[in-house]
Amino acid sequence: MCGLVKGKNDQPSKQSDIFYRDDFITAYISPKWWKNNPGHVIVIPNTHVESLYDTPDDLSNKVNSFVKKVAIALKEAYRCDGTSIRQHNEPAGNQDIWHFHVHVFPRYTNDNLYKLHDDFRWTTSEERMPYVKKLKEIFLK
Repeated sequence: MCGLVKGKNDQPSKQSDIFYRDDFITAYISPKWWKNNPGHVIVIPNTHVESLYDTPDDLSNKVNSFVKKVAIALKEAYRCDGTSIRQHNEPAGNQDIWHFHVHVFPRYTNDNLYKLHDDFRWTTSEERMPYVKKLKEIFLK
């Protein structure tokens, strides 16, 4: 994640996955997909903070405000039935990347996202590109 913020590819994520960046946050399509919820988004602060605990309130507010905009954009761009957000802290909280980030998932009726937690795959940048384009169209308005 830190590599993406610095303008580098950060395997398996690529600069081409980014659909939004400003002075405070970066948002991109995750390379890790669950079969019924393709194209989920990760929102990260550009400043390195390890977890929610370390995130200054003003930065946390910026991230969460943008997460809301992403959820609304997913409804428009993907025509999903709903959205879910997730954020993990520490190993016991399932944190596996040591840079604070929030996941925003498109949700569909009976998609079983949480039941299928272990049923994921890594995607190619080509697979992610249509989702990047849809969200860029919304955020570049």
